[in-house]
Amino acid sequence: MDEAKEKKELLERAQQLCSGREYCVSEINSLLGRWGTTDEATKAEIIARLKEERFIDEVRYCSAFTRDHFRYNQWGRMKISMMLKAKKISETDISAGLKAIDGDEYLDLLRKIIVTQQKKIKAKNRFDLKGKLLRHALGKGFESHLVYDVINSLFRD
Repeated sequence: MDEAKEKKELLERAQQLCSGREYCVSEINSLLGRWGTTDEATKAEIIARLKEERFIDEVRYCSAFTRDHFRYNQWGRMKISMMLKAKKISETDISAGLKAIDGDEYLDLLRKIIVTQQKKIKAKNRFDLKGKLLRHALGKGFESHLVYDVINSLFRD
């Protein structure tokens, strides 16, 4: 098979994939590698074409990733940001994508997570309980200052 025909087929396959759901550049790059493309110039050309035709948009990908992982996995901004960085997405695109989370909805979810976890935890004392709640919320990727505020407000009431 000649090179031009192979590029065309790879591009069409990638376009078909990208029309089904959002992908970032690093995911498409690794997919092209799995499909047998070893030439970096070919990969770059296909990715450039996908970007040009708006099949790939990193900000759009970040927004979709953020919404999904916030709503369904109940992750905080820190964890979402780390996962996006692992996919080699720029800080600017990540920041733009994180704006998909509503501030009030974010705090409501954090409160819900802490209250739900509080019911499940067996602790020796209040200090131990606060520590366990803090570790749980931080593990979910929520910012420490917000977690402290929510935990303290729960124990004040």
